[in-house]
Amino acid sequence: MNFEHTEDRRMLADTLNRFVAEQYGFETRNAIAYGEVGMEPALWSQFAELGAIGALFPEAEGGFGGAGFDVAVVFEALGRGLVVEPFLGALVVGRALAAAGTAAQKEHIASLIDGSTVAALAHDEPGSHYEMARVSTRAVRSEGGWALTGAKAVVVHGDNAQLLLVSARTAGAVDSEDGISLFLVPADAAGVARRGMGRIDGGRVAEITLDNVQVGADALLGAEGQGIATLERAIGWGVLALCAEALGAMEVAKKDTLEYLQTRKQFGVPIGSFQALQHRMADLLLEVEQSRSAVINAAAAIDSADRTERERALSAAKFTIGRIGALVSEESIQMHGGIGMTWELPLSHYAKRLVMVDHDLGDEDHHLARYMALGRA
Repeated sequence: MNFEHTEDRRMLADTLNRFVAEQYGFETRNAIAYGEVGMEPALWSQFAELGAIGALFPEAEGGFGGAGFDVAVVFEALGRGLVVEPFLGALVVGRALAAAGTAAQKEHIASLIDGSTVAALAHDEPGSHYEMARVSTRAVRSEGGWALTGAKAVVVHGDNAQLLLVSARTAGAVDSEDGISLFLVPADAAGVARRGMGRIDGGRVAEITLDNVQVGADALLGAEGQGIATLERAIGWGVLALCAEALGAMEVAKKDTLEYLQTRKQFGVPIGSFQALQHRMADLLLEVEQSRSAVINAAAAIDSADRTERERALSAAKFTIGRIGALVSEESIQMHGGIGMTWELPLSHYAKRLVMVDHDLGDEDHHLARYMALGRA
């Protein structure tokens, strides 16, 4: 198998890496990430102009990429710069629209690609513990449409979004796969309350409450009660994106640690000459390459028609990234010593992001259990 990227993907990666390095430096990033908004609209528009969002979608939906490796290239570059702009929401919501949307609903994809609309997936709920089918938010028929009531937790960029993709139960028990429906809800709709907060690793999330939110019949995405398949596919793209983002962050943490070992001296020699640290660094390099293999495997499988093959590859990658991300964080900080924990050193922010990626869209334990369950299916 040829693991080399196409020329177009290499050009995209070079363009994004250069843009992030020049326009999204460490101080700029932190000012955005820990600011009151958690994103920079001007930079978001520039990312759109560069084609970074369009690369996440196929030509049929107005993009120019859309394959698993296109998504991986974009998010690895974002991970290298710890970019906090709302790419994940654009990808997940856009993919759900592409998979199940009507012609009118798919028109939203164009505004996602040009950056004029920020979208967010409002699916996780308090106490759901990553279980995709555990949805207690209710949607009941009302005159001319639907009324939604419930609460959503940790919605990434939920306080910045103009468009929410909300999962709600139209039938069945609280943990049943049947009866879950998806709705496109304007974030400023009457009855939508949002409480935003900063993430520990930068960026913003929101708690969203829906109190008898009235939406039209055209807000239903896909067939009533059959949203779980669309949700699974959309979240699968999100899992791939997070794994690729973490890989980019690992590469920077690895590079910075190697440079530190080569320049920091004790007893008149670089500490990288100490055999114990050489062994630890060698192990770290091997683990990062294992992560890369897992991302490649997931990117190759993301479009597979075989659900079991696809979802096992994604869960295997997320498990691998969760385990190795924590290891890279711990080893990099320990080999830096006390300075590794300081706010001024970029490494501490990479370490936080790597740890927190594990908790997005299912942690290491969740995906290991899911991988095993899929193997028994």
